[in-house]
Amino acid sequence: MNAAKTAKTLMWICLVVISALSLFPFYIMIVMGTHYNEDLFKGIPIAPGGYLADNLKTVMSADFMGVYLNSLIVSVVSVVLATLTSTLIGYALAKFEFRGRKALQTFVVLTMMVPTQVGLIGYIIEMRNLGVGNTLWPVILVWAAFPFGAFFMVQFIRDSIPNDLLECARIDGCSEPGIFVRIVLPIMKPGLATLATLVFLWSWNNYLLPLVTINKSEWYTLPIFISNLGIVHRTDYAARMLALSLTTVPVLILFVLGSKTFMKGLTAGAVKG
Repeated sequence: MNAAKTAKTLMWICLVVISALSLFPFYIMIVMGTHYNEDLFKGIPIAPGGYLADNLKTVMSADFMGVYLNSLIVSVVSVVLATLTSTLIGYALAKFEFRGRKALQTFVVLTMMVPTQVGLIGYIIEMRNLGVGNTLWPVILVWAAFPFGAFFMVQFIRDSIPNDLLECARIDGCSEPGIFVRIVLPIMKPGLATLATLVFLWSWNNYLLPLVTINKSEWYTLPIFISNLGIVHRTDYAARMLALSLTTVPVLILFVLGSKTFMKGLTAGAVKG
C-alpha cells in the first residue's frame, strides 16, 4: 500500500510540474501584456506590470471587437461547413458500395499529401472569378473540401458503426436519411466534436489564407489584426501580447468544455474488442 501511495504521489507531482511548465509560457504572455512596450526589451517579466489599461485601450481602439467577431464568424461557419461535408463523404465512403469508391478514397488520401500552398494561387483566382474576393468567403469556403476531415470520418464511421445496425434499421423500414439522422449522427458525436474542435482551431489561427485574400481592414481576422497592431513607426509588442491573450480565451473555453469528448473521438476505434 505504501509503495502504491508513493507511486501515486510521485505521479501527481510529475503531472503538476509538467502542467506548470506547460502553462508558464501562457502566464508570461499575459504578464507581458501588462507592461510598457519598451520594458519588454529589458528582460522577461515575471510580475505583472501597471500598463494593462493603456495596452487594452490600444487594442480596443484598433477595432478589436469587430475583428474578433470576424474570426468567430469564420470559425463557426467553417466548423459547420467542414463537419457537414466531411460527415456525408465519410458515411458514403465507409458504408456504401458503389463503383469508384476505392478510387475516391485514394483521391482523398492523395489530396491530403498536397501542400496547401501549391493550390493557393489557383484558389485565389477562383474566388475572384466568383466575385467573393477580399471578403470572408475565401477563408470559409476552403473548408468545404477538407480531405483530412473526410479521411477522419471514414475511419471513425468504419470502426464505430456496425453494418448490422444499419441493416436492422433498413429491415424495419427506416429510410436512408432517417438512418443517418437517427442512428449514425448520435453515434458519431465524439468524432464530430473532435473534428469540430480541430477545424475551429485551424480556422481561428489561420494566417496565410487571410493574408493573401483579404486587403480591407474591416474583414481582418485576428492573426492579421495582431500582426498589424501598432503605429506607423513603432511596433507595440505589449499590446500584441495582450491581444494574443484575449485571442486564446475561446480556445481555452473550447478545450475545457469538450476535452473529454475530444479525447474520446481521437481514441475511438483504437481498441477493438
